[in-house]
Amino acid sequence: MVVSIQEHVVHADSNAESRYLNREVSYLQFNDRVLQLAEDPATPLLERARFLAIVAGNLDEFYMVRVAGLKRQQAAGLQELSADGLTPDAQLSLISSQVTEQMTRLSQTFAEDVTPELHAEGIKILRWADLDRDQRKRMRETFRDHVFPILTPLAVDPGHPFPYISNRSLNLAVFVRDEDKTHFARIKVPPILPRLFALGDGCHVPLEDVIGANLNDLFHGMKVVESHAFRVTRDAELEVDDDRAEDLLSALESELTRRRISKAVRLEVEEGMPAQVRAMLIRELQLSEDDAFILPGPLDVTFLWSLYDTARADLKFRAFRPVTHSDLRVLDDDAPDVFAAIRKRDVLVHHPYESFVTSVQAFIEQAAADPTVLAIKQTLYRTSGDSPIVEALIEAAESGKQVVVLVEIKARFDEVANINWARTLERAGCHVVYGLVGLKTHCKLSMVVRQERSGLRRYVHIGTGNYNPTTARGYEDIGLLTANKQLGHDVGDLFNYLTGYSRRASYDSILVAPHELRERMIKLIDREAQHAREGKGGRIIMKLNSLVDEQIIEALYAASTAGVQVDIIARGICTLRPMVDGLSSNIRVQSIVGRFLEHSRMYFFENAGKSEVFIGSADMMHRNLDRRVETLVRIDSKRLKRRIMDILDTALVDSSNSWELLAEGEWARLVPAEGEEAMSLQLQLMQLAMKS
Repeated sequence: MVVSIQEHVVHADSNAESRYLNREVSYLQFNDRVLQLAEDPATPLLERARFLAIVAGNLDEFYMVRVAGLKRQQAAGLQELSADGLTPDAQLSLISSQVTEQMTRLSQTFAEDVTPELHAEGIKILRWADLDRDQRKRMRETFRDHVFPILTPLAVDPGHPFPYISNRSLNLAVFVRDEDKTHFARIKVPPILPRLFALGDGCHVPLEDVIGANLNDLFHGMKVVESHAFRVTRDAELEVDDDRAEDLLSALESELTRRRISKAVRLEVEEGMPAQVRAMLIRELQLSEDDAFILPGPLDVTFLWSLYDTARADLKFRAFRPVTHSDLRVLDDDAPDVFAAIRKRDVLVHHPYESFVTSVQAFIEQAAADPTVLAIKQTLYRTSGDSPIVEALIEAAESGKQVVVLVEIKARFDEVANINWARTLERAGCHVVYGLVGLKTHCKLSMVVRQERSGLRRYVHIGTGNYNPTTARGYEDIGLLTANKQLGHDVGDLFNYLTGYSRRASYDSILVAPHELRERMIKLIDREAQHAREGKGGRIIMKLNSLVDEQIIEALYAASTAGVQVDIIARGICTLRPMVDGLSSNIRVQSIVGRFLEHSRMYFFENAGKSEVFIGSADMMHRNLDRRVETLVRIDSKRLKRRIMDILDTALVDSSNSWELLAEGEWARLVPAEGEEAMSLQLQLMQLAMKS
């Protein structure tokens, strides 16, 4: 490996800065790991473009949520310290410098590497200055027929105040002259139109260039002096007071309206914009110079998602088609009976290697069509725009089945879609619950109640990912399909808690937040420490998205000090500081960032040879443990525990898409030792799936 743990061990200190890493910086470091994949010439070209789009989208969300939250604290005069001892002012200063560096690299990679290579492959992003006479003529015709009627220039003068600039909108700041007087106007680039206009022969022109070159059509009798692209990001956090809202749905809709006019938190301007124009935008948007970023155009490279759809398989990762789990395959041309397979034995499905469509989706669709099914209960946090899961639930309700759906209408950035799904389900006759007061329901649960000869039987799915067949092709997740009687009883009680007034807080086979999950997790960690002290070994592996919660981290530090070997596989944020002598010398932190988004949560505890393994929806973050309903399910089958351990063992030796967190807080990319072949978790799991 590229790093040696012993070489990077540092000594413990009692202050917070040495015990915890900064949360916001850790997120930016995750985004940097994605950016490194975009910068890597070994990454297929269209995949590099996709990673650039992901980085840009991640920065948008980071500003809309995390930076906006720090700015609210700053505006309110709050000096609440982060876990590593920084004030909001100090964190914003730290963030600004790191984001500047990251956005600069993103723009350079796009302009200097990806764009020329795309051009060489016949996929051309052309600015207006690059077009020949015939191409400009065709673009002018396109402008007049398809763009001009939609545009609305907004003047700024004593009779027209500075217009509201909507979140993530791309705009042109236009200056026109009438005789000896200069006027300012703003034009919003319509988001309803494609960002790139196709010219044919693989050529694409940014929409803002087409508009900017045809401004004379919008300002008859005026002289267009100059125009410059700019973009604004706004605070997108919702503040719904569940306790006071008599109608949560109406309260959320009101808050969504308010979010559209929330405070600006970032300004992006294209290179070449004069300083006085940038200063005017900063002033009108009530921002500071640190909030403004000067970038080479075109701005907002999330448009690269549209280029990724180009039919060029040779410029992408090798195609992979998920396989049907061996327990769920069709035999002798008969339709698979999902219920019979689950009755036979528990089924662990690992997406995207094993198909979501032929497992979880088939489970719900068969339940909807089965006349012996009496009830279906389901949680929905996020789902796809055209959701077969929702369609199956509607079919079930219309056929007379009892269908209960908990739709989490507060799921960030999916609020509008989920409100629409909730109303659609209600109209079909489903019983819809919007969630619990003060909590988001993030657990991934389905339960089917079926009338069988032996009586009523519950079938359950508990997973780590959303009920979304689209993201299931690109997100790595794991789920359990089971007819276990005790687990069915526990999940049934949990649904009663979610939809009614049950006060059960402890369960036999599942751990549930916010009631007991943190406490039980700490007990599991402490048990490993006790075993280590007694000479019985001690081993913990946690695969998760984020590790932030200080109580969990302190328990892991104590376990490390007792001699427990701890491996953390954290895709995103990790504020634990590993490899610190006297504190965390037995803790290693790794991150895998690759073709698929590592999204599953798996927790392994050696337990002196009687291992316990859990999977579920919960990361070790304050919000997951305190402000969400989360579920971890214990995997009891030795066969399935072995399979999870095989996944974790393979992840721990990945040297293809892995980074290791050093005690200093930096991440080092892992490479194979000299003479060794690179080991890729995702590639190996794809190969195993295709052989099964």
